[in-house]
Amino acid sequence: MYKLLIFDWDGTVIDSAARIVSSMQKAACDLDMPILTDEAVRDIIGLGLPEAIQVLIPGIDQGGIERMRERYGYYFLSGDDTPTALFDGVRESLHNLHQKGYRLAVATGKSRRGLERGFVDTGLGHLFETSRCADETTSKPDPHMLEEILAETGVQPSDALMIGDTEFDLEMGQRAGVDRVAVSYGVHHIERLQAYDPVLEVHQFPELEQWLESLRPVA
Repeated sequence: MYKLLIFDWDGTVIDSAARIVSSMQKAACDLDMPILTDEAVRDIIGLGLPEAIQVLIPGIDQGGIERMRERYGYYFLSGDDTPTALFDGVRESLHNLHQKGYRLAVATGKSRRGLERGFVDTGLGHLFETSRCADETTSKPDPHMLEEILAETGVQPSDALMIGDTEFDLEMGQRAGVDRVAVSYGVHHIERLQAYDPVLEVHQFPELEQWLESLRPVA
């Protein structure tokens, strides 16, 4: 039975893709950068911000990356009012999993400031034992983020589960030797996630809790 459940944040726990897209597009517009399509921005969700910007704007220099980071952060945290909300069933299922004794963690492409804001806005931060953000370690899909979480918690890869909605999440899990759950309602199509041999596909968040319950030994 799994002991540690490691969640991606954007697109897995919270429906924030529309704000990410809008904030990135506004940041590029402010700096007279090329127009960014919705599809292009959705495709990089999950990467660390510098890595995402480099994919979106090939050839951009370090100064341009820093200016884009600043403008994006402004819009996402305060300058854009595109709604974000927890996906259906997330709050209840996370509380249930915590009460059942699962250890919970977050591995995200967000900045630490962004994740802490998310924890405060949702009131869920206290449920997570630890977290890693892309601005304090290596960006997905490098496995280092997961390896740090496993080392901190003392959990073996075979006892952990990575839950995410992008191929970056699942590739990271695969490279770390951690089983993977593919979330179909996020930003990457499920066909892309299936290439990383997930042990489960979920189409609504509570399905994860139901599946984990089915793995528990019968008393």
